[in-house]
Amino acid sequence: MYLLSIAPMLDITDRHCRVFFRLFSPHIRLYTEMIHCGAILFGDRERFLAHDQSEHPVAIQLGGSDPQQLAQAAAIAEDYGYDEVNLNVGCPSDRVQAGRFGACLMAEPELVAQCVYAMREAVNIPVTVKNRIGIDEQDPHTSLWKFVEMVSEAGCSEFIVHARKAWLQGLSPRENRSIPPLDYALVYKLARDFPQLQICINGGINSLEEVREHLQQVDGVMMGRAPVDNPWLLSEAHSLYGDRAPYTERRDVVLAYARYIERQMAEGVWLKHLVPPLMGLYKGQPNAKFWRRTLAEKCRTPDAKIDLLYAALDKM
Repeated sequence: MYLLSIAPMLDITDRHCRVFFRLFSPHIRLYTEMIHCGAILFGDRERFLAHDQSEHPVAIQLGGSDPQQLAQAAAIAEDYGYDEVNLNVGCPSDRVQAGRFGACLMAEPELVAQCVYAMREAVNIPVTVKNRIGIDEQDPHTSLWKFVEMVSEAGCSEFIVHARKAWLQGLSPRENRSIPPLDYALVYKLARDFPQLQICINGGINSLEEVREHLQQVDGVMMGRAPVDNPWLLSEAHSLYGDRAPYTERRDVVLAYARYIERQMAEGVWLKHLVPPLMGLYKGQPNAKFWRRTLAEKCRTPDAKIDLLYAALDKM
């Protein structure tokens, strides 16, 4: 069980972002963006699954609702070296609903159980589920318990629970991240009622102090937007594990990540694809606006060189 995880986030937690987050601790569990199983079976497999060895432990999050396709995709992901397969049962977007996956599957625990069972039969790595406490008019006090009971019987021993409902009609995905009220107490009770399972909590967690508080009630904590907006808050993540801090200065983190940037640029990756994880690193610090503007404007042109990053760092 991982005490701290970074959530799968579309257009954010790509392979470069994960390498950057890994610099803060060898123990944080990292996730890919959600990848539909069809993209792995019928698309550019290497593009979706390639990753750096430094990312481990790293989990792949799959979207889908076809048990056999999910099983095939999970087996391929295992062959690529992923440490865990996670099924998305929490995304509330219209496109995801139209494809019959994501949060709408909260209404179909039997199907989720079939999907989990098929994946468990296909792989030797853990199969986990990330879900909401409920959707729309469901009463989580009954529906969530039924969901967890059925899916755990199919072989899932860990649930990452976003402590909000998802309203599939009337709220956008962005609004679903903040408008439905958080119910941490409900997730705490779930953990007490299913002590044989690993219950990880997610939603609205913005500091390592909050992480420590939640860990008194649940087995793990998943953070999302907070470390993206301010990655330096992860500089204390080592304390959760009794480790020493890998880096005590922001500058050293940048220099460590710059070595990765240089390797990637030598392989033809543009700088603009590599700098986004650094954007919030100096949040709240002098010259933070200058740092963000340099990365957002000068470092994102097609011909940008890493010298621009080093020059900006010298002014911080």
